[in-house]
Amino acid sequence: MKKPFRLAAAGAIAALTVTLAACGGGSGSGSTTASSAPMSAPASASASAAASSGVTTNADVFGPACSQLPQGEAPGSLNSMGPQPVASAASTNPLLTTLVTAVGKVPGLADTLNSQKAITVFAPYNGAFDAVQTQLGSQAFNELLANPTQLGGLLSYHVVPQRYDAKGLVAAGTTTELAGGTLKIGGTPEAPTVTDGKGNTAKILCGNIPTSNATVFVIDKVLMPAS
Repeated sequence: MKKPFRLAAAGAIAALTVTLAACGGGSGSGSTTASSAPMSAPASASASAAASSGVTTNADVFGPACSQLPQGEAPGSLNSMGPQPVASAASTNPLLTTLVTAVGKVPGLADTLNSQKAITVFAPYNGAFDAVQTQLGSQAFNELLANPTQLGGLLSYHVVPQRYDAKGLVAAGTTTELAGGTLKIGGTPEAPTVTDGKGNTAKILCGNIPTSNATVFVIDKVLMPAS
């Protein structure tokens, strides 16, 4: 991200963590039990090079919630999201409507995300934010959404300034976030897990989603920094 936003986001983390300290036990995937939607993409000679750079195709997408995405060329489908930069792509994803609303409340954040060249985004699905709202209470949750500094710090903790696919994440073991702080990656390339600074572990609901400048992993919890 642009340096001014990154510094502001990092400075907001401590206050945000105090506010959300009780939110470690985000909800699970709820209704996301359907099997992954069938994907298809032609193999290419550059497949290994693409994998090493974290770039994925529709054929690489996996997870129990993938079947909830629109199909074909509909807005929010893999075919529709793939050519778009990440914030624009997320704006049509039905799993991410609350996240998109939150991003829109931080001035310039959507444009900043769209302008990045190669990033990884851990995107909490709608139910993850519902869990935070339940634990904070509606008033405190709305106050968070109205505070762009704190909210920007939280959201940037979900962005890695390097592009990874699932295999690359598991091989790396840890990632360093744009806001500062780290995440631990566990599991397998077929079922990775993401553990935040508070020790809460998120599962992947739909991973390896390709956009033009990012690989996206829809997760079942809002990630929290250590401090």
